[in-house]
Amino acid sequence: MAQRLARRGFDADTVDEVMTRLDAHQLLDDEEFAAEWVQSRHTYSGRGRVALRHELAAKGVDVAIVQRALDEIDPDDERAAARNLVERKLTPTVTEQLVRAAEDNDRSVRDKHFRRLVGMLVRRGYPQATAIDVVGGAIDEITSAD
Repeated sequence: MAQRLARRGFDADTVDEVMTRLDAHQLLDDEEFAAEWVQSRHTYSGRGRVALRHELAAKGVDVAIVQRALDEIDPDDERAAARNLVERKLTPTVTEQLVRAAEDNDRSVRDKHFRRLVGMLVRRGYPQATAIDVVGGAIDEITSAD
């Protein structure tokens, strides 16, 4: 908050006064902010830990506070969220392409969709290992269903 006020051109005395008043009224709580941010962005935007860590760091939240907030994410919930994102991207057309490619023993189609889906998860902030596991599992389910 102090950095924002300073960037907007407020002098140091004004920034200190505002920060003191906000703190006195308990309106500044990085712990609560980080916890709410993580819960909201993970639940409703499908963000992974890596993205959430970067977002909070960009907002100037202390690293220790960020880590405590991220520790509240259950790894199983994060994996389920990643799986949900992948399932939404596996449209009937993509699924059909994967099945046909598996029947024809054509790895290029599988590899193309694998790379795209893993990339999507990594860009959303999921660890690469999780992304690879989730996407590989989803594709294997599709191609071994028949």
